[in-house]
Amino acid sequence: MLKDITLGQFFPGNSFLHRLDPRTKIIATMALMVIIFLARSLWAYLLLAAVVLVLVAVSTIPPRTVLKSLKPLIFIILFTGSLNLFLTRGEGYPLIEWWIFRIYGEGIYFAAMMASRIIMLIVVSTVVLTYTTSPIDLTDGIERLLAPGKLIRLPVHEFAMMMTIALRFIPTLIEETDKIMSAQKARGADFTTGSLKKRVQSLLPILIPLFISAFRRAEDLAVAMECRCYRGGAGRTKMKQLRMGMRDMVFFVTLVALTVGVVFVN
Repeated sequence: MLKDITLGQFFPGNSFLHRLDPRTKIIATMALMVIIFLARSLWAYLLLAAVVLVLVAVSTIPPRTVLKSLKPLIFIILFTGSLNLFLTRGEGYPLIEWWIFRIYGEGIYFAAMMASRIIMLIVVSTVVLTYTTSPIDLTDGIERLLAPGKLIRLPVHEFAMMMTIALRFIPTLIEETDKIMSAQKARGADFTTGSLKKRVQSLLPILIPLFISAFRRAEDLAVAMECRCYRGGAGRTKMKQLRMGMRDMVFFVTLVALTVGVVFVN
């Protein structure tokens, strides 16, 4: 299960999404999330689903990798769908009635819509942003977007660096956790059987070495940055300057058209 978590990973490529300016992808990700929440009708969801599929195809990321990113969140998707399925009260008679549960047609509709919304949010945030944007480009994009904050003396560069490092270390910590669990299993540890209390207690031998490893990695990173004379964003220059091109304008126009289309079909 831990190996299925691909959040924070970057897959190098030369697709249309890979070549977009990181600022465009950050703005597009937030805009697409808002558009997904604006959707209300079935046709709006079908339109968004088609757009998400096109983005996956354009990114050249294998569909199996995209589906793997959904696997750790299956419980949340099913739980949210179940709440809407059993708690939504519709008009008329229920389609299914058993004990205290009543399932209406509206409940099925809202359960499917909420599950689809969560799936599309996950796919958009990973395919458009993290899978196709390197950590360095992501840092530069966040820093440029937050540049107005420098006028009120906000540590914009440090904030962008902190966010990128945190996102980049997610796969590393997941890999470290998997190694620790494998080592504990080899020594006879059991994480799958027993009561809930016993399972929680069995995780304690994992947390201590994981925290030690995380602090050690953080210290090594700090030493490496100091050895390279890192002193924050003051006076720093960039080898690669960010410039928005025609493809970025085309992508923004497509987003505007998509927003108008969703509002229209609603």
